[in-house]
Amino acid sequence: MSYTIPSSGTYSYSWSPTPTRGFHTSPREIAEITVAFLVLTFDFVLIMWVGGLFSGFGLGVLGSVPLSVVLAAAGVSFTAFVCHEMAHKISAQRHGYWAEFRWYPVGLLLSIFTAYIGFLFAAPGATVVGGMGDVREWGRTSFAGPASNLGFAALFYAGAAGLWYAGSPLWFWLILVAYFNAFFAAFNLVPFGPLDGAKVLRWSPKTWAIGFAVAAVTAAVCWASIYLVGAPIL
Repeated sequence: MSYTIPSSGTYSYSWSPTPTRGFHTSPREIAEITVAFLVLTFDFVLIMWVGGLFSGFGLGVLGSVPLSVVLAAAGVSFTAFVCHEMAHKISAQRHGYWAEFRWYPVGLLLSIFTAYIGFLFAAPGATVVGGMGDVREWGRTSFAGPASNLGFAALFYAGAAGLWYAGSPLWFWLILVAYFNAFFAAFNLVPFGPLDGAKVLRWSPKTWAIGFAVAAVTAAVCWASIYLVGAPIL
């Protein structure tokens, strides 16, 4: 997700009124997105191993989590979340605006609680953009996040298909990463509130409709591959 800096002064961030293109970050941004990445990785471990895909276990089994689960959880967190936020950031900075990720500690704590229950409600933070007011620039910047998710979904789905044909059980974990990326894309493209979809829809209804449809279909295909067919649907 991406947010603009409100005029009310809720945020104390500053930016140069003169466009400064190129990738810029700060120690604060690196620290906050790293913590958010680690928390979300733990969340996905809970979803996949404790309260979700393998429900019935308790927290005591965390010590026996297979490496494949940890790697899949980290893969989901990095591609679906970190790369999503960095896509927003890079797009905004290419347009010459200040942009950095800022965490939401309460949202991170809530994500751990919901993940243990068996579903994930995560509001880890967002990429904050300063000074952007153009509808087209906002639409392109907002669409960059879901677009990155769709790219990763296609990549991991293709990898899962290859591993399945090769007879490797690791196809399951790759298609799981693909599913979460597609789901994140579809969810963020819902045209509601601060989600990316509202800004994309205002900019280009056609782009929004195509993006949302592709994300929803991709997520559905991945879900059916995992739970109904037991193999990639080609």
